[in-house]
Amino acid sequence: MNQTINVLQLQAPLRQRYKQSPETAIVTDHAASGGGDASDPFHSQVEPMDGCGVRVPVGMHAALGGPHDAPCPGDLLCAALASCQDMSIRVVAHMMGIELLSLRVAVRGSLDVRGVLGIAADVPVGFQSMQCEVTWKAADGTPPEMLARLRVAAERCCVVSQTLRHPPEISTTFTE
Repeated sequence: MNQTINVLQLQAPLRQRYKQSPETAIVTDHAASGGGDASDPFHSQVEPMDGCGVRVPVGMHAALGGPHDAPCPGDLLCAALASCQDMSIRVVAHMMGIELLSLRVAVRGSLDVRGVLGIAADVPVGFQSMQCEVTWKAADGTPPEMLARLRVAAERCCVVSQTLRHPPEISTTFTE
């Protein structure tokens, strides 16, 4: 385990501040699409954090007529869930003193594209199911009850998983 990092020590002043001033605990994440040829129906780019300088290419899934030559938005949603579960497990394991020797989170999302294509009104647009598969190895001698506590705590604090389970209100504005 990386002993040079102490998550609890790093979080201590934040926890204190958030307890004293709950309004300071509100954060807003950002992402924006754009760039490239706006007339191309199959490709775009997304910057997953304002000013980070990383632009992720986005493409249209083959099931919708696109070339699927870049991650589609569904792939990015699966990636968001996989990365959030991964980070949640890592941080919670560190805080619990559990040494992880390996960790992999794989996410699959399944949807019926007839809803997206508007050919079946009774089929919802969006994933009908998502499956997460966590493969991990903890140091020998890690008590099974500690791993059980890690599972529960990591699931509870995974922001993306909790958001998908309890979706927020979404509003969209269009500006010319």
